[in-house]
Amino acid sequence: MSYSYLTLSNKIEDISFKEKGSRFISYAYPVLDEEDVKKKLADLWALHPDATHICYAYRLGLEGEDYRANDDGEPSGSAGLPIYNQILSKNITFVLVASVRYYGGTKLGVPGLVKAYKQSAQLALDEAEITEKHLTEKVGFEFSYEDQGAVMRNVDRFGAEVLETEFTDSCRLLVSVKKQDVDNFLASFEPLYKVKIQKFE
Repeated sequence: MSYSYLTLSNKIEDISFKEKGSRFISYAYPVLDEEDVKKKLADLWALHPDATHICYAYRLGLEGEDYRANDDGEPSGSAGLPIYNQILSKNITFVLVASVRYYGGTKLGVPGLVKAYKQSAQLALDEAEITEKHLTEKVGFEFSYEDQGAVMRNVDRFGAEVLETEFTDSCRLLVSVKKQDVDNFLASFEPLYKVKIQKFE
């Protein structure tokens, strides 16, 4: 099972070039799900209502198992697939890449379209910053003040992110820890037998 994946850390917009009079404008976005994809495509059509085509590809899922390539009326396989192949070449997921085309009067033919849409996607992705994201799990603790130092040392040692704290008659802590580290993280608290632990999926 994958505990991490590569995706874009920033969006790239309005990267353009011309090919035989046609203008291609590329966009690349980190996305969460298909609804996010639909919203961004709707925004692109609102931004470019007179575009001849807006071709795109997206890839979702930890293993990139949910994907689609759309030619938007261009010859089959000439637009969406070259864009999708550029996403694959970067080994990224949870990403949408779109290329807006304004027709310039000269037909490019299928080989020309493949080359142009590939270049359009490549230009956008080369500008983007790729980051590794880790799956996390939430873990809650309740402990006494005397155990606070030991608890916080373990939290720091595993690089867990503190989400919530509450200090009243006892101490409560909610942290986010990398999924791949959860078992070792929990095991590190075994000597602190008075610490109450609760996992949240």
